[in-house]
Amino acid sequence: MNAPIKYVYAFGEGGREMAGLLGGKGAGLAEMTRIGLPVPPGFTVTTEACRTFLTSGAEPPELAGQVSGALAGLERARGRALGAPDDPLLVSVRSGARFSMPGMMETILDIGLNDDSVTGLAKASGRERFAWDSYRRLVQMFGHTVMGVDGDLFQEAIAAHREKLSVAADQDLDVGELVALTDEFKEIIRRATGEEFPQDPAEQLHRAIRAVFDSWNGERARVYRHREHIPEDLGTAVNVQAMVFGNLGADSGTGVAFTRDPATGGRGVYGDYLPDAQGEDVVSGVRDAVPLAELKRLDPASYLELGDHLRTLENHYRDLCDVEFTVERGKLWILQTRVGKRTAQAAFRIARDLREEGRITADEALVRVDGDALTRLMFPRFDVRPDDVPLAKGVPASPGAAVGAVVFDSATAHRRAAAGEQVVLVRRETTPDDLPGMIAAQAVLTSRGGKTSHAAVVARGMGKVCVCGAESLTVDPVARRLTTATGVVVSEGDTVSVDGTAGTVHLGALPLTASDVGQALETREATGEVTAAVLDALAHADEVRRLEVRANADTPEDAVRARALGAEGIGLCRTEHMFLGERRALVEAMILARDDEARADALSALLPLQRNDFVGILAAMDGLPVTIRLLDPPLHEFLPDRTELAVRLATAVHPDPHDRALLAAVERMQEQNPMLGLRGVRLALAVPGLVAMQVRAIAEAVAQRRLDGGDPRAEIMIPLVGTVEELRLVRAETERVLGEVAAETGARLDLPIGTMIELPRAALTAGRIAEVADFFSFGTNDLTQTTWGLSRDDAEASFVPLYLDEGVFGTSPFETIDQEGVGRLVEIGVEAGRAANPRLETGVCGEHGGDPESVHFFHRAGLDYVSCSPFRIPAARLEAGRAALTGTLTSDTR
Repeated sequence: MNAPIKYVYAFGEGGREMAGLLGGKGAGLAEMTRIGLPVPPGFTVTTEACRTFLTSGAEPPELAGQVSGALAGLERARGRALGAPDDPLLVSVRSGARFSMPGMMETILDIGLNDDSVTGLAKASGRERFAWDSYRRLVQMFGHTVMGVDGDLFQEAIAAHREKLSVAADQDLDVGELVALTDEFKEIIRRATGEEFPQDPAEQLHRAIRAVFDSWNGERARVYRHREHIPEDLGTAVNVQAMVFGNLGADSGTGVAFTRDPATGGRGVYGDYLPDAQGEDVVSGVRDAVPLAELKRLDPASYLELGDHLRTLENHYRDLCDVEFTVERGKLWILQTRVGKRTAQAAFRIARDLREEGRITADEALVRVDGDALTRLMFPRFDVRPDDVPLAKGVPASPGAAVGAVVFDSATAHRRAAAGEQVVLVRRETTPDDLPGMIAAQAVLTSRGGKTSHAAVVARGMGKVCVCGAESLTVDPVARRLTTATGVVVSEGDTVSVDGTAGTVHLGALPLTASDVGQALETREATGEVTAAVLDALAHADEVRRLEVRANADTPEDAVRARALGAEGIGLCRTEHMFLGERRALVEAMILARDDEARADALSALLPLQRNDFVGILAAMDGLPVTIRLLDPPLHEFLPDRTELAVRLATAVHPDPHDRALLAAVERMQEQNPMLGLRGVRLALAVPGLVAMQVRAIAEAVAQRRLDGGDPRAEIMIPLVGTVEELRLVRAETERVLGEVAAETGARLDLPIGTMIELPRAALTAGRIAEVADFFSFGTNDLTQTTWGLSRDDAEASFVPLYLDEGVFGTSPFETIDQEGVGRLVEIGVEAGRAANPRLETGVCGEHGGDPESVHFFHRAGLDYVSCSPFRIPAARLEAGRAALTGTLTSDTR
């Protein structure tokens, strides 16, 4: 007979290596217990139990007995029984997923209190007010979280009691009011649910565990997982822990500490402390905490002990640790630890500092940063002048610069952002229910809370600009306005600028300037701790990566910038971009040509212009490969809009014959689906002289650069090939022209000739195509469209947002490569192509080439290079380095 599955682990039975089973929080509690830190005892219900519950709708049959056994052990350890009427054991029930989801799932404190045990708690603690405050908190949290009562009903009742006594905060309510409030809360539950608040402690515990399981599929948890790309099927663990109390008077309190500054990465202990409070008060931001350093004055012994534990944890985890703690009448307890969330600049600085301190290797330091963080650091910052007076100053909780219209609730933020508007979400303090608005907003601004508040922690994790604790602002969400200390009123819709680096907010839109990191990447000169850390990380990525990183660049200026940012060539030079502006008239002349001679004249006029473009680009990339794609889009894209032409002709007194000819050409060339029409290689075969002109321009540019002493390395790419016969015909024409120019100039012109794989048929017949191609460049933008059978522009404007909301797409396939479909075609193309042509070079030139997750896939698929827009080159370099280390190292800072 198989042994029963173990669903419950005491803290002393686990460790951090069991995070998948115990969740991040449970694994942290187990690890701290194992290394001897003062952790209140408890036990963890595994993620496996949650998955069983989510699948079947019921807890595993063994769970109740295992929880009872673990509870009995906890009661023995504490010398008290759960909910006993004299000196009760109380427990907290908290969620704990594999990856940190701050505030997204449920927590219930003070389980075990009822009408009898509240009296015993009052006698045992000697503080009647404390006991009734704890009871009213339980009834409120249990009623809302477990029994589904609207939380606003409880808040309205609290507000009414505060107003009656003319007090500003909950802690000012006396014992009588708390007793009355608790009874009122129970009546609210009775009216809302038709049942009584449960008095049985065992029932409270069972229902609380079930509520945490249920919260995995709560709306805010699902939204957060979608935003952070956390798998839906992991489930959450549940941690049941003996309560310790920070709200027992002046010698008690609770706080959150970081072993380094999570906003800047600076060395030293950072955090918040709130005397005479429970932990939820710190995280929610409803009360303003004091800096952690204040604990040194309030309780020197606890402060010193905390410092020792923080050093122990950072040395143990070799990373920034986020630690929750409680002081109960002078006794320090460590309630939780996890590898802390951090801003982009903190991530780079901390990784570099830990490497320099000898705690981690250079490889580990690289794994702990990522391309998304680097991209955020490259965004512009505000150009603040000395005479710019901010509306308010608060805590710089998450750096960056953001401009948007002020909104005062999550729904409005989501609605206005969906309409294309940039918004700033302003709240007194945020709650988990504000998550959709935080995701939609450019920045978050709160009048309460510090670096450990909900707003700060969530914004940092998402890379959102955030300023917290701007206490001089009076936020009125009902009137939908905020008022500054000087009386300035900012109404909903007014534009503000939020500087998350300086912790300031300004009226109007401040001008932007290039970021320090962006400038340092181009000059390769460090100007501070963060820029030095970024350059160090990129240097190591360049040492270990296998993938080359090239640029998509169409002008000499783009090529120069791309090379400054570290590009190792150009993977895609789009020649159609050279036919715009004033040159469009020459393309029109080619299209309207009535005979070969007229067409040849138009092409002859285009030839020197295109040759000069290639000379500039090849000079900028001297010594590096430049892959030039022959004309790809349909020719009608170079003609005026049909409706505009028709109106112009209809309203003209003397219609222009040229306009008539243009309209006739537009109508003649109109296609139902141009993306799948006369374009790419089909255009090359259908328009006489077009390929010859472009190839001659390339060849003459190469010859000129060699004559000038350069080292041009042009490659010619033929787009949209679906069959090897197309490639064979265009290659023959290309080689003919190269031979002509070589004979005319005396230059050696054995340029590589390859193709862009952007049709499923091309990928599936890659073995035959590779017999004629020197290289493949996967055009994943079009390959995604043709594989999925959709138009990117139409899809993204219509159903893609719905698919993302409904979970059909985890991420848009136009942003991150669809590994199962499009990615599989890439793998087939690489495998078959190299089997036929072992020297075949392969790369990707769609925008997926700069997407961090996609870069890892392309590394695994064995491509030689990725190519992306110049701005994304640093991130692609970094991710290519990280991809080379995948499987040997892991990072768990999500």
